[in-house]
Amino acid sequence: MVFRMPCKVGCPGCKQDEINNNKTGIPYLNFFYIWIICLCSTLPIQSLFPYLYFMIRDLKVAKQEQEIGFYAGFVGASYFIARTISAVPWGIFADKYGRKPCIIISIISVIVFNTLFGLSTTYWMAIATRALLGLLCGILGPIKAYASEVCRKEHQALGISLVTSSRAIAFVVGPAIGGFLSQPAKKYPNIFSQESIFGRFPYFLPSLVISVLATGACVACIWLPETLHMRHGDNIVETDAMELQQIVNSSLVGKPRKTRSGRFASVKRCLKNWQLMSAIIVYCIFSLYDTSYNEIFSLWAVSSRKYRGLSFTSQDVGIVLAISGIGILIYQLMIYPFLVKHFGLSKPLRIAAVLSISTLATYPFMANLYGMELKVLITIASVLKNIFSATITTVCNILQTTTVIQEQRGVANGISVTLMSIFKAVGPAAAGIL
Repeated sequence: MVFRMPCKVGCPGCKQDEINNNKTGIPYLNFFYIWIICLCSTLPIQSLFPYLYFMIRDLKVAKQEQEIGFYAGFVGASYFIARTISAVPWGIFADKYGRKPCIIISIISVIVFNTLFGLSTTYWMAIATRALLGLLCGILGPIKAYASEVCRKEHQALGISLVTSSRAIAFVVGPAIGGFLSQPAKKYPNIFSQESIFGRFPYFLPSLVISVLATGACVACIWLPETLHMRHGDNIVETDAMELQQIVNSSLVGKPRKTRSGRFASVKRCLKNWQLMSAIIVYCIFSLYDTSYNEIFSLWAVSSRKYRGLSFTSQDVGIVLAISGIGILIYQLMIYPFLVKHFGLSKPLRIAAVLSISTLATYPFMANLYGMELKVLITIASVLKNIFSATITTVCNILQTTTVIQEQRGVANGISVTLMSIFKAVGPAAAGIL
C-alpha cells in the first residue's frame, strides 16, 4: 500500500521521486555513474597488497625478512581503523547535507591521499596517508543509500548489486593494477628509466593510475542528482506502509529534529532494528574473512618456497587477480540475477558461505604444486572464492539498505561500515602478526 503526501518545493529528493514515478525504466546512466564512482573509490583499498611486501622491504623498516609481514599488516589495517572512526559521522553528514557532497569529498580524498601514498618515503608516511584516506573517504555507506534512492523500488536490488559488484571487481582489479604497475623501471626498463620519477618512487605508478581514474569519477559526480529529502515535519513524498509506521512510531517519542541529539537517536533506532543488525553481523564476519584472505593470499603468493610460499612475482599475483575480476563481472551480470530470480536471496548466500570456506581449505595443499599446474589451480580457486564473496556481500548490502527508511539509511550504512571496518582492520593486523 502506498501513501502520497504533498511534495516540498525545491526539495531534491521530491524532484527525484517525481522522476522515478514518471520513468518506469531502469536509470542506466545514473547506475553507470554510480558504478564508476564506486569502482574508483574502492580501487585503492586492496591495490597495495601485491607490492606491499616489497614496499616494506624497500622502506627498510623490517630488520629481518620474517618481520616484513608484521609491518605490512599495520599499513593494511590503518585504512580500516581510520574508517571505523569516521563511518557513522559520514552517515550522519549524508543524512543531513545530502549524498552528493559526501560522495564528492570522498572522491577528492582518494585523488589526494592515494597519490601521496605512492610517494611515501618512510613507513610512517605510508601509514599516515592510508589512515587519512580511510578517515576522509566516507563513500561506502552513502553510495549504497544513494543507489536505492535514485531508482524505483523494483530496481533497488539492481542498484545495490551494482555497488557490490563494482566493489568486488575493484577488490580484484585494484591488486591487478598494483601487481602490474609497481616497480615499472624494473619490469619495463624500455619504457621507464631508473632516473625517472617512477624509478625513484617504484610504487607511485599504480597510485597515479588509480588517482587519474578517480579524477574522471569526480567529473562524473557533476551529473549525479541529489536524492535526499529536505523535509520538515510530516512533508513526506511517498512511502510504503512499513516506512510510514516507522515514522509514526518515531513521532510518538518525539519528531526527528535537525539536532545532534535527534541524529544520535536515529543511531539508537538502527541498533534496535534486529533485521538490520543481523545483516550487518553476517556482513562483518565475512568482511574479516575476505580481508584476511586478500592480504594473506598476496603475502603467501610472493613469499619464498622455504617459507611455504609460492615464490610468485607481483605480476603473477596481478594475473591471477585480473582473471578473478573478469570472472566476477561475468557472474554478476549473467549468473547472479538468474540465481536470485529462481532461488531468492537467502539460499544463494548460505550455499556461497559453505562453498567459500571449503574452497579456502584447499589452499595449503597447493603449496606442494609447481609450474603451470599450480597457476591454473590457484586461478580457478581465486575465481570461485571471489564469486562466493560477491554473492554474500550483495545479499547483505541489499538487506541493510531495504530494512530502514530513507532518513536512517546513511546512519544505518555508517554503522555497518564502522563495524565492518573494525573487522577488516583486525584482518590485516592479525595476518601480519600471525
